[in-house]
Amino acid sequence: MATTYNREAAVAYAQKWWNSYNPKFPVFDVDCTNYISQCLYAGGAPMRGQPNREKGWWLGNNTWSLSWSTPHSLRWYFAGSTIGLQGTQVDSPTKLLLGDLIFYDFEGDGRYDHSTIVTSIQDGMPYVNAHTNNSKDRFWNYMDSYAHTPNTKYVFIHVKDHF
Repeated sequence: MATTYNREAAVAYAQKWWNSYNPKFPVFDVDCTNYISQCLYAGGAPMRGQPNREKGWWLGNNTWSLSWSTPHSLRWYFAGSTIGLQGTQVDSPTKLLLGDLIFYDFEGDGRYDHSTIVTSIQDGMPYVNAHTNNSKDRFWNYMDSYAHTPNTKYVFIHVKDHF
């Protein structure tokens, strides 16, 4: 039976934990995707693939998939997932909804370095929350970030509403 992605629950989780860490989950030095994964999970996204770290999206038994914890891996998980948690790439940030994701390739080298979750939309533009350098309701393009370069590329993922 299909379940629905609860965007409001994902965003509520993102707002609650944007500047702290839920003790029920591990904390990473580079914590952005772990935080995004927790938000997706709070929104009802189903885990799958355990125990293979290279497959699926999951956390359990003191280990996790690469897609749970790494922006590059989660970005490519969405590109190939056909069951469970899925998303589609859209061509503009204006097509994102609350609970959707943005991936950042700051160097423009094809390796995604950062991930965020859309927590509000103002004047048609998404604002995001993130961990690592914890951010709340930040304008989506990160041009004010120390990591941003003129080569920065983005991938916009619309999380599918049904799993």
